[in-house]
Amino acid sequence: MAPLCGRRLYYTINAVAGLAIFLSVPWRLFLTSILTSKFPDSFGYDQGMMGGVNVAPDYVRTMKLGHSTYKGPSEGYVATITQPTRQGGIVSIYYFGTLLGCLMGGIVGDRIGRLKGMMLASGWVLLGAALQASAQNIAWMCCARVINGIGTGCLNAIVPVWSAEVATHTSRGAFIASEFTLNIFGVVVAYWLEFGMGFIGDGNTQVRWRFPIAFQIIPVLGFIACLPFMPESPRWLAKVGRNVEARAILGRLRSEDGNPEAARAVAEYEDIVAVVALEKEHAKRNSYISMFFGRHDGSLHIARRVQLSIWLQIIQEWVGIAAITVYAPTIFSEAGYGSRKSQWLSGLNDITYMLSTLMAVVTIDRWGRRVGLYWGAIGQGISLILAGAFSRLLKDHPEKSAQYGGAAAFFVFLYTAVFGATWLTIPWVYPTETFPLEVRAKGNAFGVVGWSIGNGWLTLLNPVMFSRIGENTLHIFGAINFLSIPMVYALYPETANRTLEEMDFLFASDSPWVWDEEEHFRKLKAENAQLNHLGQKDADGLPSPAPELEEKNVGDKK
Repeated sequence: MAPLCGRRLYYTINAVAGLAIFLSVPWRLFLTSILTSKFPDSFGYDQGMMGGVNVAPDYVRTMKLGHSTYKGPSEGYVATITQPTRQGGIVSIYYFGTLLGCLMGGIVGDRIGRLKGMMLASGWVLLGAALQASAQNIAWMCCARVINGIGTGCLNAIVPVWSAEVATHTSRGAFIASEFTLNIFGVVVAYWLEFGMGFIGDGNTQVRWRFPIAFQIIPVLGFIACLPFMPESPRWLAKVGRNVEARAILGRLRSEDGNPEAARAVAEYEDIVAVVALEKEHAKRNSYISMFFGRHDGSLHIARRVQLSIWLQIIQEWVGIAAITVYAPTIFSEAGYGSRKSQWLSGLNDITYMLSTLMAVVTIDRWGRRVGLYWGAIGQGISLILAGAFSRLLKDHPEKSAQYGGAAAFFVFLYTAVFGATWLTIPWVYPTETFPLEVRAKGNAFGVVGWSIGNGWLTLLNPVMFSRIGENTLHIFGAINFLSIPMVYALYPETANRTLEEMDFLFASDSPWVWDEEEHFRKLKAENAQLNHLGQKDADGLPSPAPELEEKNVGDKK
């Protein structure tokens, strides 16, 4: 059978990468939702069904987190948490695993390749899933969550990089954004699967939480089975000197007949090889410590890119998605919706979330990363502030629960839709684009570090904030959305519709401000275009880098 080429290969890679994202993140949300649910002794029944999943009474007993009581045939068994600190510890330790995993993934992905790295990460996820599904006590579960977190962090560090490196520069964002449609589809599957399990044995069975956790093994095995048939990143192949394979894969990706001499494939190959030759002069900067502190990075300013990646992921959590997920059930409950109806609303909100990611696929490359972050922050900020305001009115005027509760629920749905179309995807795309090829997987790992810090931080902080200041927590996160706009405007240059090889020009400016970087980028591009037009070549017969980059790199070597 002839190998896949062109669009068929492109879409197949997208589907396989989406499968990895499907299995790596949503099931973390599923287990987190089991572990972080709260009950009447806190904010009210159903509060905190993160991801739409109810707490499993059998799980609560097994882990010695509390007890359960029978509430009748309509609601079944309901658990009450009496050990919230222990519960929070089980949740937070997962992010320790993702932190270790993403750092491991950055090293593995750059050293042994994207495909082998993903295969190794999948093995960790498989082991973690099996251990979680069979956990008999809290120590067992904690160890299993760390193992699962390592695999997830490793996948999250490598898969987006692989996707970015095989995509074209005009569709790179949409390529990765479409994978997040599958990501949120996984959330929907996890939610409704657990919802259905809640009807078995009045929700008081082991299968309610063990089966959905074990179910993730199926897509993991599917992903592992697909990997041997997927092409390695041509950029990684060029980096390690396997140029013939890199050229052949570029031919398959950029032409319908797999011709390595196709004009697009040849032009992209020459750009890749030129950048590889330049970046290899700076092997000393390849460690995490050197990247973080900017040692030996010359005009490439790796440390700046590291900080941008980390903070964009941290801010992604602080724009309110964790808060709205936790507080939405309280709104539904206080609006007078019963237990089952609240569950249905949470499930419908997940479906809205999934559908909204399709808008990101359409707009992320057409409008750009910066515009998406701008309008997303505005829409999210308004939604959070109004959701908080109507929640306050709902408490002050319970006789108007239908009107105020309905309005608050509407803004919960609106926030979720806007987030899914903007801030969900862009902070994951940005780190895959901005780093040099030599350290791209390690660079994306720093983004996952930011994601782990943001998630772990808010996992512990959100319950405290809601218990102390209630719905005003939403106002704080709403304000953070508006504060993120000048940050993006001043510090985050546009990466859409620019090749990965052009990013070194984009960050070559000594100034961190976007307007200076853009001006410097235009200058270097013009100089490089002039050199290429004159046919100036370097010692290897490749187009020379822009004079300013070359001069600074020589100075660094001295």
